[in-house]
Amino acid sequence: MNDMAQPNFKTGALYRGDNLDFLRAFNSETIDLIATDPPFNKGRDFHATPESLASGASFTDRWSWDDENDVQIEWLLSLQAHHPKVVAVIESARLVYGDDLAAFLCWMGVRLLEMHRVLKPTGSLYLHCDPTASHYLKALLDAIFGKDNFRNEIVWKRVSSSAKGSQHSAKSWGVNNDTILYYTKTSNFKLNPTMPLVEQLEIERKFPKIDENGERYNTTAMPLYRSKSLGARPNLCYEWRGFKNPHPSGWRLSRERLDEEFEKGNVVIRSDGKLERRAYLRDYKGVPAGNVWTDIVFGSASKERTGYPTQKPLALYERIIKASSNEGDIVLDPFAGCATTTVAAQRLNRRWVAMDIWEGAHEIVLQRMRNETKIFDADTVMEYLEPPIRTDDRRTAANPLPEVKKIRGGRKRFDSKAAKAQLLAHPDWDWRCDGCDTFIENPRFFEVDHDVPISKGGSDDMLNLVLICGPCNRTKSNKMTREELRTHNWRQGNMAAQIESKFRRGVLR
Repeated sequence: MNDMAQPNFKTGALYRGDNLDFLRAFNSETIDLIATDPPFNKGRDFHATPESLASGASFTDRWSWDDENDVQIEWLLSLQAHHPKVVAVIESARLVYGDDLAAFLCWMGVRLLEMHRVLKPTGSLYLHCDPTASHYLKALLDAIFGKDNFRNEIVWKRVSSSAKGSQHSAKSWGVNNDTILYYTKTSNFKLNPTMPLVEQLEIERKFPKIDENGERYNTTAMPLYRSKSLGARPNLCYEWRGFKNPHPSGWRLSRERLDEEFEKGNVVIRSDGKLERRAYLRDYKGVPAGNVWTDIVFGSASKERTGYPTQKPLALYERIIKASSNEGDIVLDPFAGCATTTVAAQRLNRRWVAMDIWEGAHEIVLQRMRNETKIFDADTVMEYLEPPIRTDDRRTAANPLPEVKKIRGGRKRFDSKAAKAQLLAHPDWDWRCDGCDTFIENPRFFEVDHDVPISKGGSDDMLNLVLICGPCNRTKSNKMTREELRTHNWRQGNMAAQIESKFRRGVLR
């Protein structure tokens, strides 16, 4: 692991509070797998079962857009400046579905961007959702991860149900599934999609016979003789212990391999004198899983139940974690809820990090770790209320931006002229003011300023420098951050798009 990918956070820990604050504080490319179950935009309030382990847990899954909400405006302005594809998805949702879904996607978008950043190049994301917003979330993830990094839409049959009962005829099919959207950061990722047999009926169907030792097997999976339609194979035509294929196609195995299988007990001479090849349940490694999962049942009487209103089964997340991570990898759940992902990760010997805003999240993590894992001392699971300090340099490998400093008055300060030249030459530079988005062709009209002012804890590091026009620089002074300047300009109607709209409408001449 290089210096830029060193974790600056504790594993086996819960970070309690707004996950956006914690995600922004985590070093880049430090997480192997994110498996999470965020709000679904259901338009409902959820409450835990009274007197249950999760008693007191509740959350509101309702969303609205408020043009006076400084936080929403900050998010949208940041997305407009840096992630126009994400904004396009949000705007399309607003036009088709309304402001509520747009607010939800904006809220999810800023968090998914941070999840993408903290994933390692070999990392994966599994995002649990349902048909309420799954189609728009997929478009959002395509914009963030790239459509080529979409791997699967997994359908999990969570209940056996039909349409809601009524004296009227049904108007829709019953909804009995959730969707899990699976994305990877790059084309170099981990996946071992095997599905073990977990249902007794499936085991009995696939391995119907039982030998003298009580072990299950079948005789249909691996025949001993090649079909005659496969053509003659003289090198596989031989006699073995008095047996010989009557057709010139020969045996399926070489003589040496046949002897090995006989020694293992996988080829037997039955008491009736017939030859039999057996495939035992003990050797079954599973088959590649499809994207429709119907074998994981989570009944209302399950011993796992904590009373948490949207709890998911451990078997579901254990399958995900087994498939897309190795022992010792770091698994993150930014919406930890009742700790299903973290418990599954602990049981599978992965390191984990949980985030949740619920005040009782730490206690339920402790209780489930004590009850459902082999963790030595569950009380060592720490709770952190403050974000860690970033120790990476916040650059991306694709767009490095070297520092430009000089000594002035005994202090290292940025060289304004050299900094401006480097900012203008940066591959992401689009000749627009970072404060109002105005396109300016002449570089002499750009001025260098701090993203976060020195008065607010900013530094002279190149990564804290921006290029803005003269009017924005005077408005910003040494009191506003760049985002605060953009919010101010938005409210004053001074953003480039707003001014252009006024010209089109004849408001300005």
